[in-house]
Amino acid sequence: MSSTRSGAGRALVAVYGVFALAATARSLVQLATKADEAPLAYALSALAALVYVAATLGLAEVGPAPRRLAWAAVGFELVGVLTVGTLTVLDPELFPDQTVWSAYGAGYGWLPLVLPFVGLAWLWRTRPRG
Repeated sequence: MSSTRSGAGRALVAVYGVFALAATARSLVQLATKADEAPLAYALSALAALVYVAATLGLAEVGPAPRRLAWAAVGFELVGVLTVGTLTVLDPELFPDQTVWSAYGAGYGWLPLVLPFVGLAWLWRTRPRG
């Protein structure tokens, strides 16, 4: 079974780790300085941060419990980016400020849209067989 301790698996964990740090920092600053301006958007940024942290932790560890965490977090991330992305495209006024998942992650080079597909593919490809 492939591991996230080297190669492409390690790169995937690193990308999730960067997103976890970036989303956490962004949401903390937004909530601390202007929470009243766009509370839903900033709460979604905080939720995205938690999802990225959970995905990072789940992907970084080996074993059934971390894999379940990774499956849940990355699956939730996919649903989140598709839902928030669609809502922000259909009704931009719904979110007065951007989140990580706004417009399918356009502000982040659409990596938030691509990343859960890569994460799910990795989890599927490296699943225990037997």
